[in-house]
Amino acid sequence: MWDARPRLGGYDASEALTYVWLGQALLMACAMMGGGFEDELVERIRTGDVAVDLYRPVDLQLWWLAGDLGRAAFHLLGRGVVPMVLGALAFDLALPGSPWTWAAFLGSVFLGVVVSFAVRYLVALSAFWLMDGVGAMRIVSLAGLFFSGMLLPLNLFPGLLGEVARALPWSSLLQVPADVFLGKHTGWGLVEAYAFQGGWAVVLLVAGRLVQTAATRRVVVQGG
Repeated sequence: MWDARPRLGGYDASEALTYVWLGQALLMACAMMGGGFEDELVERIRTGDVAVDLYRPVDLQLWWLAGDLGRAAFHLLGRGVVPMVLGALAFDLALPGSPWTWAAFLGSVFLGVVVSFAVRYLVALSAFWLMDGVGAMRIVSLAGLFFSGMLLPLNLFPGLLGEVARALPWSSLLQVPADVFLGKHTGWGLVEAYAFQGGWAVVLLVAGRLVQTAATRRVVVQGG
């Protein structure tokens, strides 16, 4: 595509190739297709074991967030660093030349992981009402795969579709961190990128807290 249309989506061929490798590096870290804590949480809600969790002297949301941050760090090191090193050895990737860009990228990845957690936590809490969050999780997984930019950079989406896709929280998972890595967000642009990710993180975490509060009023313990 980039041979026929150079600078497609604002990327040259090297940047486009780097974007692909970044997608693979962040796929598991940001849980774009799910696969984090949510299956266990849904099961605990379904069985009623979550009632025990609610009586523990720790906040339920923060408990799962801490665990998910650990999971993300593990995948970032295992599935992120090694593939990127191999990719850099095999291909001409557009790697940042400044340590500040690397630091900015890691900050963006952290915010992306928090946004990802907040979305999945909300979906998992739906099991309090649905008693089975499988359908909801599949829908959100597909949305995350598409609107994160994993299948195709969101900058390639035309017109209104592109504007909407870039405004959704899932763009925080890959599109924004990738653009930070590629130097598309610098100076005030980086501040705006962080504000976008941080804003979604706050909104979704607060929404999760409100739903959690409502859910605890109707905890249903099944099978004892």
